[in-house]
Order: sequence, then C-alpha cells, then structure tokens
Amino acid sequence: MSVFSRSVLPVLLLGSLLTGCATHSDGTAPLNQRTWPVCSLLGGLVGGGLGAIESGGWAGGGAALGILAGGLICYAQDGDEDDDGVFDRRDRCPDTPANTPVDHRGCPLPQYPVTEKTPEPVPQTEVITLSDAGDVLFDFDKSDLTPSAKAQLDTVMDKLRNADVVSIKVIGHTDSKGSDAYNQALSERRASSVASYLLSQGLSPNKLTSEGRGESEPVADNATDEGRAKNRRVELHINR
Repeated sequence: MSVFSRSVLPVLLLGSLLTGCATHSDGTAPLNQRTWPVCSLLGGLVGGGLGAIESGGWAGGGAALGILAGGLICYAQDGDEDDDGVFDRRDRCPDTPANTPVDHRGCPLPQYPVTEKTPEPVPQTEVITLSDAGDVLFDFDKSDLTPSAKAQLDTVMDKLRNADVVSIKVIGHTDSKGSDAYNQALSERRASSVASYLLSQGLSPNKLTSEGRGESEPVADNATDEGRAKNRRVELHINR
C-alpha cells in the first residue's frame, strides 16, 4: 500500500464512521457542532487505532489526522439539539425549553399576557302586563283607551321615563273571539293607542315601538270568560 493510501485511509474510514452516526433517521444529530470536542477525541482514537494497523509509526499520525477530521466533520453537522426547529448552526439561543415558540434565529418569541374580554352586559327586560282581568282597557270591539286604562298607564310612567330604559315595545293581544285576521288588526290598533298615549306623556318616540299579535299567544283558556279576559291584554316590554 502506498504512503498516500496509508495516510488517507484512516481519515476516510473515520469520516464514514462519524457521518454515519452524526445524523439519526429522525433528523436529530447526537454528534453536531456543539459536540466537536467529543468528535475530535473519538476521531483521534479511531484514527490512531486505524493507523496502528499499518504500523506503530503510523499510530500518532493517524491520531492527529483523526482529531482534526473528527472535529471538522462534527462541526459541519447541523443538528437541532433543543428541538426548536432551528439547526444548531443558526441557533443563537441554544437549550430553548421544549414547546417554546422561537424566531428564525432560534430565540424565544416575546410573550404577551392574554387579556380577557369583558363580556358585554346582557340586556335586562321587564314585562308589564295590563289586562281586562282587572279594569277593562278598551270598550268592546274598540281600540280607544278607557279612563281606567289611562290610569293604569299613569302608574308606570315614572318607571318608563327612567334614564336607564333603552327601549319600550308595546304588544297588543286579543282573545279568540272573531277571525284571526280581524283579531290581528284589532291588536295592532290597540297597541298603537297605548303607544300614542305614552308619547303624549312625554316618552321619546325613538324608544317606543308597537305591534299586534292577535290571538296567537294566549296566556289562559279562551273557553272561559275569565281566560278570555286575561288574554285581552297589552304588554309593555321594557329593555334596559
């Protein structure tokens, strides 16, 4: 074997050995830039051993070449020892704790405290019901308020004028006497009469709406006089 071959053989064998063990199949590198002293030591031992195969005189030279080759090969390996997704060669912040978000340099990204949003307050709704179960609100088949109905509305005006009131919806209801279409129209006219009276007492028109629901939402049995009286009602839905 020539002198050149004997001098290069340990280095080639050492390179193959270190390259083969430097990178695992999963991409991690047990031998990498940061472990070059270990690689140099390993290279020196392997190089010296391989050189000694040729002759005792080659052991020292093989060890020296092994130390140099081992360090260089290991330094050239790109591992990711802290498993942050950035190879060790470019990692400016080694030993980053696991599962820490990092930037392109491998340094932890700034973490900002999470501010919880304050839930918006749920609107408060109060329903005031005026029905024929007490004093009659409207004359038979009429939509004009009776004096008794106006008196009932006067008792709640202070509450309706309160500054925390956002809106007021006036909803008219009837009993089941008559056709659905007729009762729907009658309930709308009666709700409108109540809304007009509230406006005459100083309520803001921007806060006030009215609608009729006819006989569709009974609260009592329409088969009795008492039940029908309860169903003939006007509801004030107050939203705060």
